[in-house]
Amino acid sequence: MSETIQLNRKDFVSDQAVRWCPGCGDYAILAQMQKVMPELGVPREKIVFISGIGCSSRFPYYMNTYGIHSIHGRAPTLATGLKLANPDLTVFVITGDGDGLSIGGNHLLHAVRRNVDLNIILFNNRIYGLTKGQYSPTSLPGTKTKSSPMGSLETAFNPISVALGAEATFVARTVDVDQRHMGEVLRRAVEHKGTSFVEIFQNCLIFNDGTWGPVTDKDVKDDNRVSLEHGKPLIFGKNSDKGIRMSRCLQPEVVALDQVAPDELLVHDEYSENPNLAFMLSRMNYPEFPVPIGVFRDVQHSVYDEVMRDQVKQAQQARGVGKLKDLYSADETWTVGANGHNGHHEHLALDEG
Repeated sequence: MSETIQLNRKDFVSDQAVRWCPGCGDYAILAQMQKVMPELGVPREKIVFISGIGCSSRFPYYMNTYGIHSIHGRAPTLATGLKLANPDLTVFVITGDGDGLSIGGNHLLHAVRRNVDLNIILFNNRIYGLTKGQYSPTSLPGTKTKSSPMGSLETAFNPISVALGAEATFVARTVDVDQRHMGEVLRRAVEHKGTSFVEIFQNCLIFNDGTWGPVTDKDVKDDNRVSLEHGKPLIFGKNSDKGIRMSRCLQPEVVALDQVAPDELLVHDEYSENPNLAFMLSRMNYPEFPVPIGVFRDVQHSVYDEVMRDQVKQAQQARGVGKLKDLYSADETWTVGANGHNGHHEHLALDEG
């Protein structure tokens, strides 16, 4: 009997020099991922990191596992195919707000919709960093960049709302500077069966420094963010003296705890099949509301790769295991002759040679 190999963080550190700007939030995400990996009990040869294009997409180089650095926005497509071909793999999609929500938006939406057993980690710094500071799909209206010198005119995507709208079964948000919280969210994402979608607030100190300051700076963050914990009321503030309740107009509102009864506060339910509460929370943004951090939703639905394998088995039981040769000659075929005329054949026999 083979002995179980005990891995540690260093086992997941590759021999590649990490090439991000000094102080980039990507370093913290990489460090936490390498720390969490040994705790999962998954051997390195069964882990694959797949990325597209962007600063975040250098991630596979720095993980001592299998990896694919693919093309812009297509990581969810490759990851879907790989998981369907080899269901024993633990597959991560590493993407950014530009890569995943612009050219890759359609691919990301449908991977989430299908509920393939993937872990999608989206680094959100509200900017294109690799291409030197153009506004991205998550940049706020009015953001001035090289590509929007007078201010962006576009409505910003909310990644959590997008994922929930695509029927995501696991949706969470964490912050690059909160290592403990990030580690717990990543562990839960991998444990989830189906697509897990994790947005990480990540700072780009070169092109968009401080964009998440209200929820990361230690002097103000407690007043500007609320932790989502299942079964607990939504309470926040430096002195835990504020909360969120539903108004008579069925809208969330901030209240002082000394002015309301405890049972008036909203209680978080991440396991609810109804996504309405999670979606409402995803719409709470600074400065009107505290920004929710944590798991928005965690439910179990049928997993695409599992039901696909079941469907294949049913087809094989009903019709037998197919052969490619039989498929080629199973229906009417046509050939185009040298004179351009079409020749019709009921069946085309393949040359055995």
